[in-house]
Amino acid sequence: MTSAKTKKVLSSEELREKYRQERDKRLRPEGKDQYIKPSGKFANLVKDRFVADQKREPFKDEVTVAIIGAGFSGLTMGARLKDAGIDNIRLIDSAGDVGGVWYWNRYPGAMCDTAAMIYLPLLEETNYLPSKKYVFAEEIFGHAQRIANQYDLKRNALFGTEVTSIRWLENESRWLIETYQGDAFKAKYVTMGTGPLDRPKLPGIPGIEKFNRHCFHTSRWDYDYTGGGPDNSPMEKLRDKRVGIIGTGATAVQCIPRLAKDAKELYVFQRTPSSIDIRNNHELKREELPELKEGWQEEWLTNFATLQMGGMADKDLVKDGWTDIAKRIKDYVLKVSMEEGRFDGDIIKRAFSDCDDEKMNEIRARVDAVVNDPQTAEDLKPWYRQLCKRPCFHDEYLQAYNQQNVHLIDTHGKGVEAIDETGVIVDGNHYELDCLIFASGFEVSLSHSASYDTIGRGGLKLADYWENGMLSLHGMNVHHFPNLFISGLAQGANLVSNATHNLTEAATAAAKIIKHSEELGAKEVEVTQEAQDKWVAQFTDNMLSMIGGPECTPGYYNNEGQPVGEKEKLNAAGYPQGPVAFFKYLKNWSDDGKFTGLAFK
Repeated sequence: MTSAKTKKVLSSEELREKYRQERDKRLRPEGKDQYIKPSGKFANLVKDRFVADQKREPFKDEVTVAIIGAGFSGLTMGARLKDAGIDNIRLIDSAGDVGGVWYWNRYPGAMCDTAAMIYLPLLEETNYLPSKKYVFAEEIFGHAQRIANQYDLKRNALFGTEVTSIRWLENESRWLIETYQGDAFKAKYVTMGTGPLDRPKLPGIPGIEKFNRHCFHTSRWDYDYTGGGPDNSPMEKLRDKRVGIIGTGATAVQCIPRLAKDAKELYVFQRTPSSIDIRNNHELKREELPELKEGWQEEWLTNFATLQMGGMADKDLVKDGWTDIAKRIKDYVLKVSMEEGRFDGDIIKRAFSDCDDEKMNEIRARVDAVVNDPQTAEDLKPWYRQLCKRPCFHDEYLQAYNQQNVHLIDTHGKGVEAIDETGVIVDGNHYELDCLIFASGFEVSLSHSASYDTIGRGGLKLADYWENGMLSLHGMNVHHFPNLFISGLAQGANLVSNATHNLTEAATAAAKIIKHSEELGAKEVEVTQEAQDKWVAQFTDNMLSMIGGPECTPGYYNNEGQPVGEKEKLNAAGYPQGPVAFFKYLKNWSDDGKFTGLAFK
């Protein structure tokens, strides 16, 4: 007889069938439309809780470069422009300060899930070493401040300022930036880095608007209600509260252990369990690290990207869960190739499949080893391939379910049935709550998206131009939109495991282009139609652009399980040869001084 702690290991065929069954439970015909924007009653859920409204006179001046977005995208762009000698720049952000997603995400337990030595940009330039392998949000926000202060990026910045439109003035070769604050200022160049995670979303659960107890979104954590603070101090005001949280993704995995410690009762409403690997977080001390010579962070970044994408490297500098599966695949391929005396696509395919099965079996076995209650453990097991959803790493999440005040309410893939005035309904059972927290994440777009209109030559809107999919050179420059630079992931490296690496490389290239344009005395720089068509063609010919395939459980990695057409693939496309090859290509392209494909005039 099999014990609760010694489960039968399913065969590969049995796993595939189990994965299919679990995926099918979660397929929803409405796809992304299952989520709603926080409007009406919930409009206050996206208000800035961290600063008071700051009234000011509108700006009608002109700058050389306007940088929309003051997260790590805007900060790295500003730093690289300052290094290039371009000083007349302006950051614009709806938040009250720099930091982007790390300005908003101050929920308890928030931390990076990629190692800080590679996630935090410009460490070498700012002469800073993270305190831990994975640092908490306060330290990440502090690093954003460090970059802004070192490069004097707050001077002339507009915070608490939401852009309404940017329009190309053809007779002046300038962009006109307008905002809700009445600003109407001009810029010769505009860079846009609004990020793939910039707008909170809510689950479109029937009756959600009826709930009349306290509620908030994790990206706008209400410490006035909970007590405590971003420093992870105890949330003493929850000691007599019944708290519910909807969602078990990356954010929930980090804040649930803190809620478990402080709430009287915690109800976790789960549709799809996350894959939870060991984090093994620890303090970083310089003497314990390899010798950090000049250029060390670039070496670490390249090493991580190489291993994470299955490439060969002599050593693993980061040593985390992201590179673990890649190392397994590499070792498998070498071993089987030697045994069979051949190397071909079949061996690689088997390596990906067998190594993923091995890893996910370990993940599920860890749940059994950690969680005491057999049924709770079963409900917490992820039944999908590792990269179908963003992998999570934590040393306290699974353990939280061993506490008597923590209740996992598994919805068997259906999601919450309804919400009423006083609580949440699942399978006909009503759970009365004092507070409901939405850990439902953000609207995710790997291609650039924004809430404002970008209007180029001839009144052409970027949204209309991209109606059938993103069109660009390097994911950065767009025909019909001169002097515009987009900083993101799609149609570039698309390295989702370490988003900031993409942003730093894009900023470096953009600063070189703008510096060259200024040295030439050019009024405009624009990608040619021919160069753009050639760049985009490689994605239409190589449509391996979605991270999770249709066999995956629904999520933002695979368009919520909905059909993926050319538009969706173009909007999530990555360089066919991989991120390391793209970064090398972009550096060589921008260093040779020719800037092939761009027209300066």
